[in-house]
Amino acid sequence: MDRFVGQARLEWWANHATCLEKYAIDITNTVNTAGMWQATGRHTRALDTAQREGWDFLMEMDPYFSAVFPGEDNSGIFVRVLEAEDGTLTLLEVPEGGWSDEQHPDLPELTP
Repeated sequence: MDRFVGQARLEWWANHATCLEKYAIDITNTVNTAGMWQATGRHTRALDTAQREGWDFLMEMDPYFSAVFPGEDNSGIFVRVLEAEDGTLTLLEVPEGGWSDEQHPDLPELTP
């Protein structure tokens, strides 16, 4: 997928069989200078208090989600999610083998 503007879903999986939560998001994706997929977006609807607590808990535990797109087979793209104070989400592709600063040179301050 080279470019997508629209809606997607972030899924947080505890293991291969248990999805703990799904969040609808509006996103625009691009490809960074290293050729890796990344996107920016926002929650489609404002999170209520319980949803916000759940989101914050999952983000603190492990900010890695599957980004699933309409019409896809639910396999999704494994992403690291970062949330700015204004609620903007940044989604960065996590390649097989894990996170690497070399794959996301545009964001060196986000080193895990």
